Amino acid sequence: MSATGNETNDDQVPAWARRTAGESRWAATAAIVGILIVQFYLPSQFIAGPRWVVPGIGLLLLIVLMIGSPIRLDREEIRLRRFSLLLMALLGFAMVWSVYHLVRALINGSVSDNPAGLLTSGGAIWLTNLLVFALWYWDFDRGGPAARAHARKPYPDFLWVQMQNPDLTDPEWEPEFPDYLYLSFTNATAFSPTDVMPMSRWAKTMMMVQSGISLITVSLVIARAVNVLR
Repeated sequence: MSATGNETNDDQVPAWARRTAGESRWAATAAIVGILIVQFYLPSQFIAGPRWVVPGIGLLLLIVLMIGSPIRLDREEIRLRRFSLLLMALLGFAMVWSVYHLVRALINGSVSDNPAGLLTSGGAIWLTNLLVFALWYWDFDRGGPAARAHARKPYPDFLWVQMQNPDLTDPEWEPEFPDYLYLSFTNATAFSPTDVMPMSRWAKTMMMVQSGISLITVSLVIARAVNVLR
């Protein structure tokens, strides 16, 4: 009776609040590869150093992480966590560098008077902003994907609709990278939270920074493109 009762209690606990097998790494890996490809093809004035540096270092770090956790992200090791944080820092640095130099070029007028090229570069940098922040939200929420798989932290950094409505949600639901990508997209387009609420101060700060970067990038690129077309 006792064992049966424990199993019943475990079944009633939603997946996001208990230990699970961990999510597949492939969605997040595809986003990382996408960022590295965009960085490789951006105009040289918007990238840091030689064209191969960021994609090369990023790919090396990604390979190390894939060897450590090839299929599911459930392995908790300090070494792997450090490599993951280093990769997130590299992608963030590349994104900030691109945004800064794009804004500076738009302000001082040194950017090319080519509206198609300007919109393409601006769109690529905006996409990088979207993917980088999605990865940051995903990698920091409740300690990262491995920590979430082991239910290390009971209090979420983001309050999802599924958490607020457990009776309308599959009990096996837990946030995975596509959910964080949706969060990043809505925050970058609406410039504010929509149906996912930030709970911790770091989450609120990151969402505020992303909205600011997205607003500045979109407004300046569109204004410059319209001016060129006229």
